[in-house]
Amino acid sequence: MLHSPRLSQLALTVALVMGAPALLAAEPAARVTPSATEATPQGPLPLDELRTFAEVMDRIKAAYVEPVDDKTLLENAIKGMLSNLDPHSAYLGPEDFQELQESTSGEFGGLGIEVGMEDNFIKVVSPIDDTPASRAGIQAGDLIVKINGQPTRGQSMTEAVDKMRGKIGDKITLTLIRNGGNPFDVTLARAVIQVKSVKSQLMESDYGYIRITQFQVKTGEEVGKALAKLRKDNGKKLRGIVLDLRNNPGGVLQSAVEVADHFLTKGLIVYTKGRIPNSELRFSADPADASEHVPLVVLINGGSASASEIVAGALQDQKRAVLMGTDSFGKGSVQTVLPLNNDRALKLTTALYFTPNGRSIQAQGIVPDIEVRQAKLTAEADTENFKEADLQGHLGNGNGGADRPSGGKRKERPQDDDFQLSQALSLLKGLNITKGA
Repeated sequence: MLHSPRLSQLALTVALVMGAPALLAAEPAARVTPSATEATPQGPLPLDELRTFAEVMDRIKAAYVEPVDDKTLLENAIKGMLSNLDPHSAYLGPEDFQELQESTSGEFGGLGIEVGMEDNFIKVVSPIDDTPASRAGIQAGDLIVKINGQPTRGQSMTEAVDKMRGKIGDKITLTLIRNGGNPFDVTLARAVIQVKSVKSQLMESDYGYIRITQFQVKTGEEVGKALAKLRKDNGKKLRGIVLDLRNNPGGVLQSAVEVADHFLTKGLIVYTKGRIPNSELRFSADPADASEHVPLVVLINGGSASASEIVAGALQDQKRAVLMGTDSFGKGSVQTVLPLNNDRALKLTTALYFTPNGRSIQAQGIVPDIEVRQAKLTAEADTENFKEADLQGHLGNGNGGADRPSGGKRKERPQDDDFQLSQALSLLKGLNITKGA
């Protein structure tokens, strides 16, 4: 029999959880959002359901084979509430909350895997570059079916992540399934993951390459610096840029806006819609153009999610870039982190975002303008024969041009073993030829 004092205490507990004040905090895999204000309660508390909840809690405490304390039962109940909303909402304990905040700054402990849920299995959204996961060959789309021999089916994403994180240097074995094949084991050592958000280089003269691995707090600033460095290294205005968002799981919303703004001079970038006050926001470009409006190709694939899709969608809708690759992941929701007492928090889906043309990416993704699937490139053996310029006593060029003999090993370039990137570069060159640049 439920006593009224206990019901009042339980109702107060639920009310405190549901009405916690909101505060913006960055979120690494499912990604971040604008701030939100306190939501207003919707109707009276469901007393019958609360009585049932309290009765179940009493029965568990009285009859379960081992003693269970109130704190454990209540925390498990909260986790259940969040896990059944959507794959990206979760209850964050003190360690999870701290890890979330650390990951936003670009440094956290773990294996370097961004994960999601698929058919109750943990799915790799993307491995982070230069981490134990990427070095071990883990790929986007791999299913993690076991962690240290324990099945992951039925576990929440938070539980699985907790098991994959731990003491730096300790080894962990993941059992993976790739493309429906047979399970295989990969053993990795945990490490401090220091994510380098932006990498850039000249692919060849006049053509720059920028890769964003994750959208962190300073990513927008880093892209601005990368554009300036590419221009300086080239010695003149670039003739084309490839922006690589493949296997980028997303990140901070504001950073995505800043990155898109580097390539746009006007118009809408993204807008959000939700139920709570201040969740309906619009972000527009300013007139500055760090990219000097040079031709732009954006690479995406199935590992491009959330903030990556915001950038790709904005540049596609505004006709600023040609999107190349394969369909993106399709995460079009926004998460707000709502701090609770005792260093805990809720990561709650509070809005959907839309591209400038009003497209919702949720569960659909972005379709590239030109579909190019990844392929393995194998260089042919160098069987180049002598040229005229190699022959002794050959005539000089009648126009005074320099000889071009055979031989000479070409410096390795990022596009040499990346089919999609080589296609993007070819497209940029074609665009410049046709416009007479």
